[in-house]
Amino acid sequence: MPNPCRMLAVLVLLSLPTVTATAQTRDVQGSRDYPGIGRFAGSVITGYVVKDFDATRMQAAAFKDGQPTDARRLEGRVVRIAYRTNPGPSILEVSRNFETQLAKAGFETLLACDTDACGAIPFTESIDTLPVPQMWVDGFNYRYFAGRKAEGGRETFASVIVSQNNQEITTQVTVAELGAIANKMVDAAAMAKGLGETGHIALYGIYFDTDKAVLKPESRPTLEQIAKLLTGQPQLNVFIVGHTDSQGTYEYNLDLSKRRADAVAAELVKSFRIAQTRLRTAGVGLLAPVGSNATDAGRALNRRVELVAP
Repeated sequence: MPNPCRMLAVLVLLSLPTVTATAQTRDVQGSRDYPGIGRFAGSVITGYVVKDFDATRMQAAAFKDGQPTDARRLEGRVVRIAYRTNPGPSILEVSRNFETQLAKAGFETLLACDTDACGAIPFTESIDTLPVPQMWVDGFNYRYFAGRKAEGGRETFASVIVSQNNQEITTQVTVAELGAIANKMVDAAAMAKGLGETGHIALYGIYFDTDKAVLKPESRPTLEQIAKLLTGQPQLNVFIVGHTDSQGTYEYNLDLSKRRADAVAAELVKSFRIAQTRLRTAGVGLLAPVGSNATDAGRALNRRVELVAP
């Protein structure tokens, strides 16, 4: 007897417009392969999102009767990378290459399954994927892998979903490095202390999207503390200095860091009525690292905004 849920899903999919990916010949700006995993030959990165702390959904076992049997919510540093590969290879070939590479990197297999064995469409709805057109998953044709690695007292999980759209192979690699959230809140008292003792204080609670200079809403608590510091010390003037990691060109990072510093100053003036004359901005790009740009952790430390006493 036909499965009514599957028939309904077919009707819904048939009613949707065909999504045709625009031709892309190079990786999205600022993106890179995950170290030790890499990519399938001939692929380009179509989506790239890295969060120092986030949550992702990962399935460690196949569905049973349309329901998850080992769904995991993983918190920590999460990297999501989507790829598109030109027509030619099969879904299985691309997936097997990733699975082999992950095994070499020390990941033990939790789950490796194809469409029906995984749980068909409901399964794909239970995992995290980047939005179209960055990533495309055909719920009737895909392969999924999930693995785990424990090293140095730290757990890392990785998943790979491989599917197809208009004969092109689409892949998303998601890596979750488990860890507790870092306390990035620096209050006004800590800012005053840093400025008094060392002449500067690094702020990691100011957030921007990759390669952008638009403040994200979650930056507000730190901005409020900067405003509190300046309001409480009317005689205090500061430099706001933007810093980046080494990804991208020297000139690009200098410009990006300056635009980010300008965005912080503009918000302090606009939303907190801090006098513009009390704020000077500068961008030094990658010129003042506090961590190694050869590691993800070091690059995360280097991406920051600092307050500097004149």
